[in-house]
Amino acid sequence: MTSLRQLVQDWLALDKSEATRAEIQDLWESGNHKELDDRLRYRIEFGTAGLRGRMEAGFSRMNDLTVIQASQGLCAYVLKTVDKAAHRGVVVGHDHRHHSERWAMLTAAAFLSKGMKVYLLRGLVHTPLVPFSVGTLGAACGVMITASHNPKQDNGYKVYWENAVQIVDPHDSGITESISLNLKPDERVWNPESLLASDDCIDRTEELSQAYFEYISGLRSAYARDILPAVQFVNTSMHGVSSPFVRRGMRVFGFPDQAVIEVAEQRDPDPEFSTVAFPNPEEKGEPTISIPSLQDLALITADNSRVKHVLAQDPDSDRFAAAEKSNDGIWKTFTGDELGVMFAAWVLRAWKASGKPLEKLAMVASTVSSKMVQKMARQEGFMFVECLTGFKYIGNTALDLVARGFEVPFGYEEAIGFMFGSQIRDKDGVVATLVFAEMVASLQQSGKTVRGFLEELYKTYGYFQTSNGYLVCYDPAVARHIFSRLRNYKETASKGIQNYPSKLANLTVTSVRDLTIGYDSSNPPSFKPTLPLSSGNMITFGAEDEAAGQEVVLTIRTSGTEPKIKYYLEGQGKDPASLTTLLSKVTQALQEDWLEATKNSLSRPL
Repeated sequence: MTSLRQLVQDWLALDKSEATRAEIQDLWESGNHKELDDRLRYRIEFGTAGLRGRMEAGFSRMNDLTVIQASQGLCAYVLKTVDKAAHRGVVVGHDHRHHSERWAMLTAAAFLSKGMKVYLLRGLVHTPLVPFSVGTLGAACGVMITASHNPKQDNGYKVYWENAVQIVDPHDSGITESISLNLKPDERVWNPESLLASDDCIDRTEELSQAYFEYISGLRSAYARDILPAVQFVNTSMHGVSSPFVRRGMRVFGFPDQAVIEVAEQRDPDPEFSTVAFPNPEEKGEPTISIPSLQDLALITADNSRVKHVLAQDPDSDRFAAAEKSNDGIWKTFTGDELGVMFAAWVLRAWKASGKPLEKLAMVASTVSSKMVQKMARQEGFMFVECLTGFKYIGNTALDLVARGFEVPFGYEEAIGFMFGSQIRDKDGVVATLVFAEMVASLQQSGKTVRGFLEELYKTYGYFQTSNGYLVCYDPAVARHIFSRLRNYKETASKGIQNYPSKLANLTVTSVRDLTIGYDSSNPPSFKPTLPLSSGNMITFGAEDEAAGQEVVLTIRTSGTEPKIKYYLEGQGKDPASLTTLLSKVTQALQEDWLEATKNSLSRPL
């Protein structure tokens, strides 16, 4: 094993940044060997779509050196793998986080130093503009410097392949290997200005932005045009980059400027995220308020302005959340699944209005998302396909369906990510905002509310209710033990379900799909799952109470980026009240009986 002294020397030999060199030297001189070992022993993993981590010195952190190394490795891999890559070039964009602009410049310089053309997007951009630009320009790949909704201490390096979709196997492992072979930085990259002055560093930002808005103008529903009533929305950009993109998009969709009231305190880009503890649309606010923290000020602004709808995007504007106030003054923040179901129905409505054949329509959702769109597809006659969690899978699944002759105008995952149209196979918070606003306006024209529209869908396709959450588990060994126990449970399971649990609360387990070991009880005789295996632990259980007419689908998985065991629980039944009771009982049984939360010291979020 390499000594810690040698690791420190290796870092100092490579790093030319005074700030991060000083961090490592100070840790060494103060004798903080544990912290040094944590930062230097392992390299930051090239995982979900790229890199993401804390901005600090060290091989396991986000900093100038690791960004340069990642860029050199990615460039070498792209040049070797993608046809005419040098001429086609790379698109590079960045958000407003600390170091984002510099790391975009270092990334561009690393590619330029290897003779590759670079389209460097100038100024702050929202993440969807990068895959859109990759597709529009026919670029070899794209890089967006962002950590999306992570805390302010983090930043990231998100990679799109030549198909304008986030990278998947085998490219992620290939890029990882290529990085390990290109660790010594080109000295010119540390001071990128001269490289960025090259004719191969091209600015087409305004042209691409204009093309993006021309594209999304075509996503307006034909039957909703020119019927927009006097409706207003409160919008929060959550200290991120979305405000100018949302405002311009609203005009493209036909809304007047006065239709949007900004949350002033959260409108402008702020890398400190000064009014939110976590810039994550899924995090809850104060314990007494069951709304996302990003919307606390938004709801106050809406109440003060007498506005009944709140729109919200995460900091890099690829995710979307919304809330509606009823006549009795109660706010409802829609879940990702509720929004996904309504968007799917809205897209279906537009498809029917177009006269296109339903058998050519397809939609995609992640396997942990609601099964309601699947029910809708069976009832209406269009294709529905589920895939692994993450838009790298959703986007690639959509492209596979297109190759089979389908059109895929919509896909989503429950983590408030929504994909619309045919040119961006990734989640887009701006487009989701516009479609939701259009839906509100059109429904209001008919005297309806969004909640009323959702209730109509439940009456048509059945009641579905979700209860998702997570438990914090800092010890990977404990997480491994928990999943091993579920695969070797103390009781004898039902026939054909091996040794997994046979009961969940008062429900009988009817199916098990384990994407970690490759087992699916519902697919005899091979019992092999049709979905690809997961790199982490991931098991899905189906269970039912046949007499009560209730079913649940439960997926449990480890997070790839956080110390969490996540669960995704959905019930289907005859009425919402009984589903609420059922999901409460199942959640309690899951946490205490299956995961043994108390025994394993798993902490619950506030």
